[in-house]
Amino acid sequence: MASDRPERGRLRYGWTTGACATAASTAAYTALLTGEFPDPVQITLPRGQTPSFALTRERLVIDEASASITKDAGDDPDVTHGAIITASVRHGEPGTGVLFLAGEGVGTVTKPGLPLAVGEPAINPVPRQMMRGAVAGVALAHGASGDVVLELSVDGGAEISTRTWNPRLGILGGISILGTTGIVVPYSCSAWIDSIRRGVDVARALGHRHVAGCTGSTSEQTVRELYGLPDDALLDMGDFAGAVLKYVRRHPVPRLTIAGGIAKMSKLAAGHLDLHSGRSQVDLGGLAALAGLAGAPPELAAQIVDAGTALGALQASHAAGFVLGDAVAAAARAVARDVLREAPVAVDVVVIDRAGTVVGRA
Repeated sequence: MASDRPERGRLRYGWTTGACATAASTAAYTALLTGEFPDPVQITLPRGQTPSFALTRERLVIDEASASITKDAGDDPDVTHGAIITASVRHGEPGTGVLFLAGEGVGTVTKPGLPLAVGEPAINPVPRQMMRGAVAGVALAHGASGDVVLELSVDGGAEISTRTWNPRLGILGGISILGTTGIVVPYSCSAWIDSIRRGVDVARALGHRHVAGCTGSTSEQTVRELYGLPDDALLDMGDFAGAVLKYVRRHPVPRLTIAGGIAKMSKLAAGHLDLHSGRSQVDLGGLAALAGLAGAPPELAAQIVDAGTALGALQASHAAGFVLGDAVAAAARAVARDVLREAPVAVDVVVIDRAGTVVGRA
């Protein structure tokens, strides 16, 4: 679809929703002024790359033009890959600049704490800057004012948004238009980490004094039952414990709970801040040593080494009457406190099994 596509080894980089929206806006405004859609349409990204995008749809009437781009996320498992992003442009009142509207499938901000005011379309600051720059460039080339009403829409955006953080962040009705560089780096998970940060921001803005970072839906449900926390105080941190801890260090909340299964919490206890199975492994030898320091007998330590999995180690410990989960929770809490440094945050750790039963706390 586009030129200037970087690569990461053999993985293809992709384009953000913000880059696609900028390309669609450029094509639509050009057509509104000239009667012709540039196809492919070229834009300039924040770091100077100049990709070109093919149009998926185009429509021109007397006072409005719209153009659509199909998002290509490259080899990243992005939920918005293949989404059709449409920009509709019409002339605005003199002196108003670019007025952004949320069309079908683009969300609207309903909670404080985000980098956009409540009531605004969920079009993030950098994509807005990119689109304003694109509109200004087209206006300069064709002697126009650059005063436009720009409405963005996404086919099926409301359904796609249910697979994102948007509902929890208070962004309702559709997806967000995102991106800081215009480029999607495969498996960088930058959107997930950004959502963690926005989740902390929203929780702070709403006055929540206790938030929880949970590795998945089971640990989230356990924490909800333990503490009665509302949805907007629960952070779906996935494997990114480090992202939660580092952001809360800079933006403190009085209390932070970290919750997850025995395997992921064992990794955190060993000092890993990325808990993904492909980027860190459970060290059964280290787990046995941890159990030994906590008072486990030598024969149990040997069983833990031979257990094969963290769950197997937990089961062996349970059979021996030793609470391995508490030892893991205490060590994970120590790592979390080290990352938080001197931040005024009280932290606790909850360890669960696959059924959601609490098997350790610190």
